[in-house]
Amino acid sequence: MTITGWALILGFVAILLALTKPVGLWLFALYEGRRTPLHLVFGPVERGFYRLAGVDPAAEQGWRRYALHMMLFNTALLLFTYAVLRLQGVLPGNPQGLPGVSPDLAFNTAISFTANTNWQSYGGEGTMSNLSQMLGLTIHNFLSAATGIALAFALFRGFARRSATTIGNFWADVTRITLYLLLPICVVLTIFYIASGVPQTLAGAVEVTTLEGAKQSILLGPVASQEAIKMLGTNGGGFFNANSAHPFENPTALTNLVQMLSIFLIGFGLTWTFGKAVGNTRQGWAILSAMVILFLAGVTITYWQEAAGNPVLHGLGVAGGNMEGKEVRFGIAASALFSVVTTAASCGAVNAMHDSFTALGGMIPLFNMQLGEVVIGGVGAGIYGFLLFAILAVFVAGLMVGRTPEYVGKKIEAREVKLAVLAVLAVAVLPLVILGFTALSSVLEQGLAGPLNKGPHGFSEILYAFTSAVANNGSAFAGLTANTPYYNGLLGAAMWIGRFFIIVPMLAIAGSLAAKKHTPESAGSFPTTGGLWVGLLVGIILILGGLTFLPSLALGPIADHLAMIRGQLF
Repeated sequence: MTITGWALILGFVAILLALTKPVGLWLFALYEGRRTPLHLVFGPVERGFYRLAGVDPAAEQGWRRYALHMMLFNTALLLFTYAVLRLQGVLPGNPQGLPGVSPDLAFNTAISFTANTNWQSYGGEGTMSNLSQMLGLTIHNFLSAATGIALAFALFRGFARRSATTIGNFWADVTRITLYLLLPICVVLTIFYIASGVPQTLAGAVEVTTLEGAKQSILLGPVASQEAIKMLGTNGGGFFNANSAHPFENPTALTNLVQMLSIFLIGFGLTWTFGKAVGNTRQGWAILSAMVILFLAGVTITYWQEAAGNPVLHGLGVAGGNMEGKEVRFGIAASALFSVVTTAASCGAVNAMHDSFTALGGMIPLFNMQLGEVVIGGVGAGIYGFLLFAILAVFVAGLMVGRTPEYVGKKIEAREVKLAVLAVLAVAVLPLVILGFTALSSVLEQGLAGPLNKGPHGFSEILYAFTSAVANNGSAFAGLTANTPYYNGLLGAAMWIGRFFIIVPMLAIAGSLAAKKHTPESAGSFPTTGGLWVGLLVGIILILGGLTFLPSLALGPIADHLAMIRGQLF
């Protein structure tokens, strides 16, 4: 580890902390439905959409109707994307003449991008046409991200409103988030990426002559625009197979920093928005403090392990950190930081190959996902998952002090506890899916055909894939060959379960909380803004989110690490 590496990590966090309130203020304006300066530009577009769709943005919805419209919207998008991918061979915008995508891969990809997972069992530049990338995939990068933020807004309203029966209008939330938040920031980011050397063209390829005199075809496409929303919306799906390790997606150290900042930007801002919504911004800062503690702990372990390198290679006289699978233009610190950022935020983009990390260095990205990706989390999804843990934490605190628990002015009574338990049961299904599908793939011939490595590391490749799918992350231990009917089918099912099983109970909690009256804080209330509360939050997350997965960690990364220090290479 170096001073320069730590300066990068601490500077990265400092920039985000400085941006938290400005971004939170903008998000709060959208949360309330207030006018912004951008309404002069996009206001007619917004009103035109409502007239075309027959939507009354002022007509608010109860939690059941909000959930129903959200599910119908996402199902329709899934079917649309599946059709685009299957018909790719006969649709325009296909300069390479690529054929239609196979049924199992189209199924997997359509679910993947609908669920904001962006798991890719394929090499983007050799599988998807420009039209498929733009119309079938990039559209999801906007709308799945907008859906996540809209769901966070709905839960915020549950905490903030008093004796209400509604939690907002799904269509109005998604429209405003897309038009006034995601789209304008992405325009700026796209221009920055183009200026930095990222391609943005409808051409299929360019023929060049190499220094050796050979002819080479370099694939191009509308990369910069997809790169912008891929990071900002914590989507992660790359135009190229190498993702953000490819120089056309991430050419410089500056673009690398901007991409990492983009991944966390909205997640940081949403914590301040929550505090503002409930009338106490200290509540938002407390949540962010717990998130940052967990994040920095993960970065420290990953950076330490990658900088320490492989003891097997040290024994052979090769000194230095672990540079296998990393780009020289980024180095160890930026690669380790990127890996923790992308898995703490359900993004899944990579600038280095996680499969080549040391055993314990690769364990932290895996563990971040297995916590439920509440460490900052994806756009919207992270904070509503975190708030479910907060409800459980305040319930535990209430048991300790012997009084009805309260959180941000709402009593957490029998109904909320039951709904929180239901949400936890939904979360409990997720490790069963991860471990069940991993166990199945570890014994069936179709599953064993996937891993590149044998032993613990091969197990980790399978475990990482299903963890990534259920956590809606999309990154991979890329040694796993997943583009088979077996893996495409199971991973597709895992992504759908991971995205939507927790949403319905979460919206039910929002509806229940919105109907409650506000309870003023008293001398007997448990404080939820100080260091004790932050410590309790961190502890509850580690206990409930972490202990469930200890068997899988022992079988995979821990066993791999023990094999490594014994001098075994995989």
